[in-house]
Parts: sequence; structure tokens; C-alpha cells
Amino acid sequence: MTITQQDVELSELARGFLSREVHYLFIDGERVPAVSGNTLSTSAPSTGEVLARFSSGDSSDVDLAVAAARRAFKGEWSTWTPYQRQALLIRVAQVLDERFEELAQIEALDMGSPISRVRNSKQGLMRMLSFFAAQALSISGETLTNGIPGNVSTMTLKAPVGVIGGIIPWNGPLNSQFWIIGAVLASGCTTVLKPAQYASLSVLRVAEILHEAGVPAGVLNVVTGRGSEAGTALAAHTDVDRVAFTGSTETGQKIIEASTSNIKKLQLELGGKSADIICADANLDKAVPAAAMGVFANSGQVCYAGTRVLVQRSVVDQFTERLLEYMTTLRVGHSLDSAATLGPVISESQLDTVLSYVDVGVSEGAELLYGGERLGAGGGYYMQPTVFGSVTNQMRIAREEIFGPVLSIIPFDDIEDAIEIANDSDFGLGGAVWSENLSTALRVVQGVHTGTMWVNCYGYIDPLVGFSGTKLSGYGAKGTAAHMDTYLYTKSVYIQL
Repeated sequence: MTITQQDVELSELARGFLSREVHYLFIDGERVPAVSGNTLSTSAPSTGEVLARFSSGDSSDVDLAVAAARRAFKGEWSTWTPYQRQALLIRVAQVLDERFEELAQIEALDMGSPISRVRNSKQGLMRMLSFFAAQALSISGETLTNGIPGNVSTMTLKAPVGVIGGIIPWNGPLNSQFWIIGAVLASGCTTVLKPAQYASLSVLRVAEILHEAGVPAGVLNVVTGRGSEAGTALAAHTDVDRVAFTGSTETGQKIIEASTSNIKKLQLELGGKSADIICADANLDKAVPAAAMGVFANSGQVCYAGTRVLVQRSVVDQFTERLLEYMTTLRVGHSLDSAATLGPVISESQLDTVLSYVDVGVSEGAELLYGGERLGAGGGYYMQPTVFGSVTNQMRIAREEIFGPVLSIIPFDDIEDAIEIANDSDFGLGGAVWSENLSTALRVVQGVHTGTMWVNCYGYIDPLVGFSGTKLSGYGAKGTAAHMDTYLYTKSVYIQL
């Protein structure tokens, strides 16, 4: 397997943005350097070369950003009507539609995801913005009966909670930031975003573009830097009312601890080790490629990746043979190669981590059926997509989140066995079942303890339906009206008539 090369030329806008000497923080509608003057560099995963330098913010910068967000929350922004906020979201969607190719190129270079995958995510982003535009007009309370003697009327109101701290992962920041930005603009809250150190550029560029599109100064602020400095300061800040975080379970546990500073409510999407269950009657023409890309999409760097592929024992050999045939069709390449199926992983350290799990799998007795090695002679952080057979659910490669292109085939005997194996995990984020029998599929859906299940498909996400986790995969919905609860609080009202 060879590495394909770049064939997409950067647009003038993307090239101009990336050519800046330093990418500053975005606070109160302005690009500003970090108080300390410190900077960090980010490397392009496809080449290993320095792509850009950006300001390294810390607690001082977080203080400034939170203060700007608080002023905006109390200021003119608080007088905007739901119709005005909806109109702003519609305008934001129009501008992003026009500028998406620029943002896609920045994201692909900075994060390493293939440009074709980023482009394909545009439709999902537009749906998300449409959803939040609708939510802006759907915030309402209730008129309630009561048991109070006399003529007393009672009701509830929903109001924006205030300043939201948003901590964004590196595995797809261009779209994932809008789970926060969309809800902020719909609800009337304000936000300070802390993007991941490894992938900050698309978040900074979006902040600039949205300000140009009419988002008032201070409503959207971005502080880049190390998680241990800027991220920790944001999570613990006593003037941040809520925190939305997507990332590792370990970091999520630290954010829960930090939230006790002022008892913040949290929305947490954490790690996963999802089970993709292939029953004997599954349509393998569909199940094989979908199960493969349920792991290998974004080089395995997806929280709900179906890395535990449970296959009914009677079809394990057939499934494995067809999967290995499919593996030969995958192309690993530069993130700006329009034909690449997989790009690099995010960093050298992440590549080392994934490769170490290959060694662990072999040492535990799993059979390495495909891949398992670094691709190229250095430079980019490329890895062969990897398949293990003869895996048991007690092996580390079946229990720990690898966050790389590693698929484990785990045989099962019957549906009860599959459900038991799927549930034997600390995580509960996603999962799937493939069966032509609806009764079988629904038994699995009802039996597996996880936040999201797919039947005869994998990975669909729509804000109208929502997405959430359980167990060590976190809590708090993304999508549906429940998503907005993180950005609103309920006020009970009693009126003596």
C-alpha cells in the first residue's frame, strides 16, 4: 500500500489565511496575541512539516475572553428577538455555504482528514444550522396548574444560562464546533471556545468569518493553547455557567472535577468502544464495507467508531475473507488528495500510540490479518488500516479506545451472546446490528446498553434525532430539544391575581 499525493490546489483565501506569521486569539471581535506573547506550532499530519504558528493562551487570556463573553451576554445581544437570532443563523449558513471550500482545505491540512470526507460533511453542517435556526423559535415554557389556595397563576419560562465554555476535539473541529455555536446563537448565550492544540485553525477562521457575517463582538470568542493551561482554566472558571466538552474519558473526568468550582452543568461526549454486530443473516454486500468504514473513516479517529466487530460464528470466515478483499480497495494518502480514502492520523505521538496497540494485540494472541505498520519513510503520520482476527473481548485491543484505524473481529454464538459481549464494556456511545430479521435487530437494539444504535447502517447523525452516550461515554444530548437544555435554565413563576 502506497501513499497518494496532493492533487488539490489551495484556494487564494485558504493560502492567505495559512500564510499568516501567527494566528492570534479571537476575543471580543478582534484578533489579539496571547497576554504572555507565547506561541505554539502545528504540523500538517500529511507531511509532518510545520503548517502554522498560533497564540498559546492561558488563564489570563481565558479571563479576558470570559469577560468579553459576559459583557456581550448582558449587552445588546440580550435584546435580540428569536426572529433576529434565527435570521442570523440563516445568514451564517449562507456565508458558510459560500466559504466552505476554503474552510475544508484548512481543515484537511490542519487535521489530516481527506478533503473528500470534509467536503462530504457540508450537508450535515447545513442540516445542523437549519436545526438550530428552528430551535431559535422553539424556546418556550409552560402554563401550569397548581394547588395553591386563592387566585394564583403559575408558569415556567426558559432563559439563556449565560457564558458557555466549549472545549472542542481535534478529530473534526470544523463541524463539531457548531454543536456549540449553533446552540449559542439560537439560545442567546455567548461562548468561549477552546479548540484542540493539534487542530485549531478552522475554529479561528470560522470565528472571523462569523463576525464578518454579523455575529456581535463577544458572542463568539476563541482561545487557543494547551489543554493543561487554557482548557483547564476555562473548565474551572467561576464566571463560565456551563461547559460542553467532547474528548477523552480521562479529560472528561478532570472537567467534572473542575466544574465543582461553581457547580456547572455539563454536556460530555467522551470515549467509545462500540460494537458493530454482524448476524448470520446479514447482507454482507452492505455490511462488510459499512463495518470497515465504521472503523476506518477519519483513520479511526471517531468517538463512536465500531472498532469491535462482532460476527456470528457461522459467517466469520466468509465475513473475514470479504473484509480483507475490501481492504485492498482503500487508498491512504495526502489529505489534499481527492481520491484518498484515509488520511494520516493526527500526530506522531498518536501514531506511536496506535502502533503500540498493534504490538499489544499480537502479544495477547490476536491474529494480525492485515496492516499494522507505519506507511512511508517518515514525514507524514500514515498507518496501514489494520485488521485483527481471533480477538476475545477481554483483550486490551477490545476494551481500550485506540483512536486509530484498528478493527477487531470478535466471534459470537447467538444473539444473547452478542448482547452480552457488547455490554461487557466500560463505554456506551454507539453500536449497530446487521440482520435481515427485524425482530432480531430490535432484540439487539433493546438489549445493548448504549446511547445510539444503528440498524443495517452505521454512523448516521441528525440533530432532529440526536446523539448521546451512557456509562463512561458521557452524558447530555447532542441534537433534539434536549440539546438546548444545556444552554437554558427553567424559571418557575407564581403570579398572585
